[in-house]
Amino acid sequence: MAKYRKLSRTASQRKALLRNQVTQLIYNGKIKTTEAKAKEIRKIAEGLVTLAIKEKDNFDTVTVDAKVPVKDKDGKRVKKEVEGKMVTEYTTVSKEIKKDQPSRLHARRQMLKVLYPVTEVPEEAQGRKAATKKVDLTQKLFDEYAVKYADRKGGYTRIVKVGQRKGDAAMEVIIEFI
Repeated sequence: MAKYRKLSRTASQRKALLRNQVTQLIYNGKIKTTEAKAKEIRKIAEGLVTLAIKEKDNFDTVTVDAKVPVKDKDGKRVKKEVEGKMVTEYTTVSKEIKKDQPSRLHARRQMLKVLYPVTEVPEEAQGRKAATKKVDLTQKLFDEYAVKYADRKGGYTRIVKVGQRKGDAAMEVIIEFI
C-alpha cells in the first residue's frame, strides 16, 4: 500500500501543488479542493501546526539598540551639515526582539521548505509594487495557530464535503482549520 496519493502527477508537479495549497490554507484558513488533495494537504498542514506548537515558546527576548533616523512633520529625514556634507540625523532607540533558539530556528526553516512566500497587496494600492508587503507565514503559525491549538492533541483541520464537481464528478470538499 502506498504511503501517499500520487494525484495523477509527476513528483515535482505533485510537490508544487501540495506546497501551494498548504500555503493558501495557512494564509486564508480554508480552501476548496478535491477530496484526495485535501487528505494529502491535511497531513502536511497538521505536521506544520504540530511543529509550531512544539516550538512556540522556544525563544529569548533580547533588548537591542537601533539607530533610527529623525523625521520632520512631513515624514522626511532631517539632515544637518557636518564638515560641508549633508548627513542624516539619527537617534538611538532600544527595542525588544524575539531571538529564536536553535531548535525553533530549525523548525522555522523546516516550515519554509514547505511554504511558498506570500505577498499581500492592499485594495487601495492595487498595481503599485511599493505598497506590497510580504506575509511571514511561519510567524503566523507560531503566533496564531500554535497558541490556538496548544491544548489540542491533533486534528487541527476539518474536511467538509460540498458535492460533486460538474465537469468530472470529482468530490469537492472544503478543508479548514477548526
